[in-house]
Order: sequence, then C-alpha cells, then structure tokens
Amino acid sequence: MQGCLGIYIQKNLIKYAKISKEHNKVKVDAYGVKFYDSDVEKTIEQIVKETYSYQVPISVNIEGEQYTYSNIFNLLKKQDLEKAISTEFEFFCNNNNKNKNTLEFRRLKAPNLEDRDKVRVIYTYIDKANLVERIQLFDKYKSTGMFAVPTIIPNINKTVIQDNCVIVNIEENTEITTVINGSVYKVDKIEQGMNGILKQIAEKENSVKRAYEICKNTTVYTKAGQNLKIEGNEYLDEIITSLLEIIEKVRENIRDSEVEEINNIYITGMGLIINNIDLLFQENFIDQKCEILVPYFIEKTNVKINIKDYIEVNSAIALAMQGLEPKNQETNFSDRGQTLQKILTVLTSDIKSSKLRVKSEKPKRTFKEAINAELDFAETTLLRIVAMLLLIIILYIAMSEFLSSAINKKIAEAEEVTKASEAEIAKITQYTTLIDDRTAEYQRIVDSIDEANSEISENFSSKNAIPNLLNKIMQNIPTGVQLLSIENASGKSITITAQANKYDQLGYFKAVLEEEGILTNITTTKGTKQGDLINITITGELPY
Repeated sequence: MQGCLGIYIQKNLIKYAKISKEHNKVKVDAYGVKFYDSDVEKTIEQIVKETYSYQVPISVNIEGEQYTYSNIFNLLKKQDLEKAISTEFEFFCNNNNKNKNTLEFRRLKAPNLEDRDKVRVIYTYIDKANLVERIQLFDKYKSTGMFAVPTIIPNINKTVIQDNCVIVNIEENTEITTVINGSVYKVDKIEQGMNGILKQIAEKENSVKRAYEICKNTTVYTKAGQNLKIEGNEYLDEIITSLLEIIEKVRENIRDSEVEEINNIYITGMGLIINNIDLLFQENFIDQKCEILVPYFIEKTNVKINIKDYIEVNSAIALAMQGLEPKNQETNFSDRGQTLQKILTVLTSDIKSSKLRVKSEKPKRTFKEAINAELDFAETTLLRIVAMLLLIIILYIAMSEFLSSAINKKIAEAEEVTKASEAEIAKITQYTTLIDDRTAEYQRIVDSIDEANSEISENFSSKNAIPNLLNKIMQNIPTGVQLLSIENASGKSITITAQANKYDQLGYFKAVLEEEGILTNITTTKGTKQGDLINITITGELPY
C-alpha cells in the first residue's frame, strides 16, 4: 500500500493530510490543523510522530514562488524544445534584472489558445535561498517532493476539472488557478486572503487559534437570507467585507483574462471554514457555477464523513496526492541530494577561484620549437577533436544539400496539389452558397412553426396554472401554517398572506415554495406579530 504525508505550511499554522492508496482506492488516514508560534520544526516533528510517518514520503509546499509565461514553437524536437524553454527563462531574467543563478525554476506546458503551432510554457520560479531553507527543514525525513500548490491543486478532482474553469484557493493569500481543457493555463496571486481576516480578529482576541475558531463558526448570508441573520457574531461584517474584496479581485482577474469563457469557479483553501462561502460567491458570479472543490474519492452521500473537515485541508491533500504520483514530477522542486548540492554549490562558490588557476601556465616556446616538439596528450586529443568536427561539418553540408533537393521537389508537388484543391474548393463554395440560401428559407419556416407552438404552449400552461398552484400548496403546506389570502394581481404575480405561531414554520413554508418550484423569484416581508400569531406576506411568480 502506497502512502504519503502532505504538509502545507503557512504563517502560524500547518495543515496536514496522510493519504494511502491501494490499487485505485484512495483514503485519508489522518488529517488536521496545527498552530505554532515560532518553532515550526517542532510542530512538524509532532505531526510526523502523531501520524506515524517517519518512514513515509513527505510532500510539502514551497512559498514565495512567482510565475511567468512564454510561447514556444511546439514543432521542435524534445531536446531542442527544452533548450528553448531554458533560453526563454534566461531572456526573462535578463529583461527583468534577475540573476538566473540565484533562481530555481520548474515549468508546465499548456495548449496555446491563439496559435496551435506554439505551446504555452508556465514557469514557476523561487529564490534558491528560500528553497534551501525548506529543504533543510525536512532534511531528516523521507521527503518526496516540494511543489507550488496552485499548479497541482486541479489534481484533487480531475473528473470535474475538465472544462474552462477557475480554482480560487483562499489561504493566507488567495491564489487563482485558471484551467483550460483540464490543463493549468495560468496562476495569479492576490494579497487579499484569510491572513487579513485572521489578523483583524486576532488583534482583539490575542490568539490566531481563537480567530480561526471564530471564522469556523461563522455563517455568511446572501442578500436573500439577510432576514435569517443570527445576531451575536461581532466580526461578521468585517469577515463579509474582506470576502467581498476577495470576490472583487477574482472578478477583475476573470474579466482581464485572455480566456473568453469561464464556466465554473471552484473554491478551496482555508476560506472554506466559513460557512456558506460558496453561496456568497454564487450570488456575485451569476454567469458561472460556483462550487466547493471536493476530493474525488470522498463520498458526498456518506453521512459518516464530515466533508467540511476534509476540504479544510484540501491543499495538504493535493500535496499528498501529488507525492503518490512518481511519474508526474515535472514541477517537483526537490531532487533531494542533487538539487541541494547544486544550489549549495552556486551559493557558496568562489568567483575568484578560476582566476587563481591561471598561474600554472607553461613556459612560452618559439614557433620552430613548437613545430619540432612532440605532441603531448592534450594536443593530440585537441587535433582529433578538430578532425572530428571537420568531418561532421562535411557530412552536415552533404546532408543539407540532399535534404534541400528533396524539399524543393516536394514543394513543387505540393503546389500542383494546391492548385487542384483550389479548383475543387471553388466548386464547393458555389454549392455552399446555394445550400445556405435554401437553409435560410427553411429556417424562416421553422421559426414560424416554433413561434406558433410557443404561443399555443403558453396559453395551455397559463390555463391550468392557478389550479396547479392551489393543488401543490395543499400538498406541501406545513402543519401550523394558515393561509389568509392568495391573490393573482396580474400575469404570473402571486401574493400569499399566511400566519403561524412560530417564525420557523413560516420560514419552512417559504423554503418549500422554493425547493418544490411552486413559485420563483420569491420575496418575503418581515413578520408582524399580532397576539400569538405571526403574519407574513410572500410574493413570487408562477413557474411557466
């Protein structure tokens, strides 16, 4: 059975999740959140001990990473493509006054939306000093990998991350991963996140852990549910204000994106501890479907599983799942010994050392002495290399001439085929014009038929609308609710006046009208109490 411990480190807290996999069955063996003040190493050791993970691979997040992009021709050979990717990153460093030798980068490839002959390259890069610090933090454990969470978060549920979508990971800061056709297309980071919310509350409560618990017990309300707002949470307005700032930044990001259509928005991260956050997103993104990102192996219908506790540590689960995929390590920043040795060599190398070796030069010889002298091993090797290079150049020239001749011949053949194709295309264009004319005429006839059918259907549906309404209300009205009046003022508009002994009976009645689709666009007035009874007016529209 494979296993991996995912550890997601943030300021003041660590999320962890231990995942095991047997064949295609995945389960979470342990998970949770640990808070720490300054000794992060001690907290990590405690997590490893509690989850029995001394011999289990560990997958951890990197922090402080940044992103850049380039577009490269996809028709290159694999070796040439990798060289071009590395060269583009060097150009980026030179143009932005960055020292490439102090940076470590990994790359992902995605389809180019504008040019099929090119591939979009996403670079994730980080300062090597930060990477060394993270590597040394896990030096005594069986570390598997170090990843940037925004690039691996789609793996948590590949079955739903297929179309054009955005994953909003609300952690300490907010990370926005844009996915196109199942592949990561770009990553954006915004400063707003849970760090600001926790900081505001912690300043008054003197505890980050206490602030975290307050957020976990907070329920945010949409405009339609403001009348159900529960008093007592003094931080609710501050929390909602911060969430609306995050939502606005996400909206700006989607609006400014070159991606024309985003179908879904998936929410994940620490922000999920706030109840109804998905409803708040949905209210502000009416053109997209907003959902909570749930790991694919968790059964939503299993009442024994508290899904909220699982999704709270989604980032740690994503890291553990990535650690279980040895074949997919392109974005892994931990090659263990090789990476650490390479980074330490760059950071500790002495630039002047190469100059000191120049002192051991051979004594100069005259031209005559050089000709008559015997060749040493180095000179013999150099001559052989020169001869080999000359032979390669001659073979290259001959091969180029042969290929050039063959290419010219194929070009001539292609031109003949092109002329024939153009003649056939002209005929097809003529036939297409004729078909389009006939299609337009048929479409006008179909539109007339559809218009007539629509008018007949509307008349039929409105004829039985009121009896159907009364029948559905009779079948679904809760016990304790009395109807005082039902009025159809005009068109589809329905006004119902009801009374009951308790508010929750009226609230349940309103919910039944919505859930059963008896009325749409429902609004209610505030309840007025008259004696022991509470009156309320419900306004909505018939669903036809």
